[in-house]
Amino acid sequence: MTLAYVALAAVILAGAIMAVLSENLLRAAIALGVGSAALATLFFLLNAPYAGGFELSVGAGLVSVLFIVAISLTESMRGQEQ
Repeated sequence: MTLAYVALAAVILAGAIMAVLSENLLRAAIALGVGSAALATLFFLLNAPYAGGFELSVGAGLVSVLFIVAISLTESMRGQEQ
């Protein structure tokens, strides 16, 4: 069981680092989603299903909002260039 905790912690950290350092928005959002899913899995393993469910719902919402904001910003920048 300890190995599962360590593996999930490594996935969480890798996802967070990739989300911050990635220059591609799609890859950053996917890394953020993977890290959020791994954190939710860790909560479920720690017998905290409400925290895990909350993390899944907030993480999915965060990725959706990130895409919407990014698309609107790139569209507005594209309009300014022309």
